[in-house]
Formats: sequence, structure tokens, C-alpha cells
Amino acid sequence: MKRIAIIGGGISGLTAAYELELARQKGAAIDWHLYEASHRLGGIIQTTRIDTPEGRYILEGGPDGWVTEKPWARDLAIELGLESELIDSNDATRKTYILKDATLQAIPDAMRMMVPTDLAALEGSPLFSASAKAAYAAELTRAEELTATSPQHDESVADFVRRHFGEEVLTTLAAPLLSGVFGGDVNKLSVRAVMPQFVRMEQEHGSLIAALQASSKARGERQPQPIFTSLRNGIASLTEALTARLPQDRLHLNTPALHIWDDPRWQVILDDPTFEPQKVPHPAIVDLFDHVIFTTSVDTTKPFLAAIDYNRRIDKLLPTDASSAILVAMTWPADLALTFTIPQGFGFLVPQTTRQEPVISTEAQRSGEIPAFTAADTAADAPLLACTFVDQKFPHRSPAGARILRAFFGGPSAEALAHATDETITHAALTQLREILGPIPDPIHTHVRRLPRSLPQYEVGHQKRIAQLEALIADIPGLTLLGNAYRGVGLPDLIRDARSAARRQLT
Repeated sequence: MKRIAIIGGGISGLTAAYELELARQKGAAIDWHLYEASHRLGGIIQTTRIDTPEGRYILEGGPDGWVTEKPWARDLAIELGLESELIDSNDATRKTYILKDATLQAIPDAMRMMVPTDLAALEGSPLFSASAKAAYAAELTRAEELTATSPQHDESVADFVRRHFGEEVLTTLAAPLLSGVFGGDVNKLSVRAVMPQFVRMEQEHGSLIAALQASSKARGERQPQPIFTSLRNGIASLTEALTARLPQDRLHLNTPALHIWDDPRWQVILDDPTFEPQKVPHPAIVDLFDHVIFTTSVDTTKPFLAAIDYNRRIDKLLPTDASSAILVAMTWPADLALTFTIPQGFGFLVPQTTRQEPVISTEAQRSGEIPAFTAADTAADAPLLACTFVDQKFPHRSPAGARILRAFFGGPSAEALAHATDETITHAALTQLREILGPIPDPIHTHVRRLPRSLPQYEVGHQKRIAQLEALIADIPGLTLLGNAYRGVGLPDLIRDARSAARRQLT
């Protein structure tokens, strides 16, 4: 009987458990158990459902969907019986805005991130200056040069975009888009890790515009896929469906792993969830396993790896930096929604300026130091990163005519607000939304979700470091690392990796 411990109950841990349970029910000789330190399963995924007389509001405290072209999340949802719950983003009215000169400017149509498929779409756009539009046009003529000078080594997203389109396109469009997804610094993010498709385009075509035009021509008249997919009752429907398929006696909540080591089997020291404060010393549970699957955050995983490192410094190959986020979801019923207007589209992004210096350094966060600042100072110094017009992106998220806005503070802004109250954070978000969108009444419902250091930064050289990490881990029998620190941050990537890892335990 092979015993397997899964440390962490987010989407990776639950998916791995589900795959192992499928095999166990078919007769595989395995005995798995999942240990989650908190009181809930789902990790970064969190859905709040508010039922009102006019209908239901769906407020996401984590991801609100996934990229449709990656099939693994959709496949799992269908397998779990959620096919009727799948919904598409409302791409017929898709438009995203950039805040420029205190005005929301629409990103031109026919764009894939910062790359246009049709230069004509740029002509009437006020988002770019004449020189930026000229840089776009010139990129199409520089295909041979760009192919010849394509680096053989990894580089930052910023350097990659500058080579193709120049500084203005980087700061106006590419940086806000990438910060919205990864919450990171484009001068540090690895282009090969976060935009591998564009690196391949450069290697094959030189010009990214030419590559997208060739791809569009090859697709012909085929109906394009919706950009995003989600679930009608929220992303938590996925983790709830996974949990429902798992034996409850194998899911251990409020049970953090304290230590592990392999001598010779994996010894996992677990906190006792039945501990009573009067008991001295603090009791712990020791259990033995043949394999341990870590699905915890990079900050949680690192100390465990350091303890079993055998001087190989495996933990040093993990991402060292991670970006924080704070999400503020707000709702207005139909009668209040009629009193203000928002542009048609999915939402807007805010380019981050030099005034957004980190308030809490990464080292200070790790050491537990708290800087001296007031809530008022924090709110004033924390610009929004983005806002999603939820009811326009996914109309099924709110009652008819009602409105949901979801504001994001990311990186240094989220760190600055880390110790502020929910009321202060909501006030900061509303103040800025009113400055950008105009008068907005107070919302009826608000929900604040804090995600400290939740997005590991894939810095230049990330893929090489992960390859080295995987080679070293392969020499340690019975250890697997899953999560968003390694091979992708999106739900489909995490699901793909978790299912593959679980299946390897069955061979």
C-alpha cells in the first residue's frame, strides 16, 4: 500500500486528491490524505454568494475565470458534472481601457495583449502617440532584423517589448497588462516564462505583428473562442465539486504540517487539531508516508525544502519574490445602478507610476517587520491597479440591471494597505473609482479579500531555475512540488500539473 500525503488544500491539492481517489476507487493500492492548515479548502479560490429579493450576486475573492484556450479547467469541470454551469465572457462588448491623462482610453480592437493584428485599428486611437504608431508600423518591416537578433538567452518582458515597439508601448500598454495578470515588475519578469508564445513568434517570424497576421489568416473564417470561461455560480463551484467527490475522513482541516523528513520513509509531523490550550506540551501527530506532494505557497514550501536540502540549496531555486493583491468587490442593485454609468467593456487598467514605491519591502515582510504608517497615509499612497466591470464581463454574476465592480490593489499598493481595515480599503477604492468614473453612490454590499504574496514572480531565468529544481527533486524519492511557483499561475496550468503528478504516483 502506497501512502501519499498532500500538503495544502487549494486547487492543486484538491485536484491531485481527486485523481488519486479515482484510482483508489478502481482498486489502486494507495492511501492518500490531504492536510490543510486553515479552516477551509480552496486556497486562492473564494466565491461569496449573496441572495437578495432581486436575485443572486456572485463575488469572486480570487480568479473570476480562466483563459479558454487552455482546456484543462474546462475538461475537469465537465468531468465533475458542471458542463451546464460553464459560461463565456461577453466578448461581443469586450473592451478594456487604460487610464491615461486622467481619462479612460480604450485599447484598440484587434489587439492580442500589446500586439495589433491590424495596424489600421491604431489609426484613430488616442491611446498612442504618432511616434508609437510609427514604431508599430516599423516593427512589421523589421522581421528579418528581429529574427537575426533574437536573443538565445532569457530576457525581461520590458527588454523584449522595447526591442519590438519601444518605450511608450511598454509603459502605456504592456506593463499595465502584465501587471494585471502577474502583479509584477516587467523589468524583472521573464519573457520566456510569462509570454512564451511571443518568444516563439519572434523566433519563427521576427515580427510579432506578422506572426499574428499569419495565424489569423490560417484560422480563416472559424468562429473565435471566447477569451474567458467561468462558472455560473462562481469558481468555487469547481472546488466544491472536487470536495464532494472526496471522502471527508481523508480531508484534514486546521491541520498544518510542522516538519517533514525522510528517514527512510517520509515522516510528517502534524499539528494536533484537537489540541486544548491547557495541555502541555503541545501534542503533535507523526505519520509515515511513501510520498509527499507539496501544493502550498512558495513561502510555506521553502522552509520544508530547506530542512531536507542536504546542502543542495533546492529552496534557493524557487522564486524569491511574490506580489500581493487586495480585491474589493462592490455591488449596486438595479435602482442604484441607474444613477451612474460606466463605459461598455470589461474594465480598466492603471499604469503604475514612480510614486508607487514599495511601502513594505520583501525582506521586511519575511522578517515580520511592520513599517510605521497611518491608515490615511496608506490609502493616499496606494493607487489602484485595475477594476473589472464584472456584470459586463460575465452578465450572469448579478441580477438583471444590477452592477458589480471589482477593484484591485496590487504589489506595493496591496502591501501598503496590508494592515488597513476593510473600511479604509473600501474607501480608498471608492475614492479612486469616483475620480475615474464620476459620481458613484455607496455600494450595498462590499467584500474585501487580501492575498499576501500570492503571485510568485517569474523573474528572468525562471525556466532554467525550475529545470534545475526539477532535476534535484528527481533525486529525492517520494517528493513532488505543485502550485503557482513553477509552471504557470492560471487555474488550467495548476489543474494540468496536479493531474499529471497524481497519475505518476500510479505507475
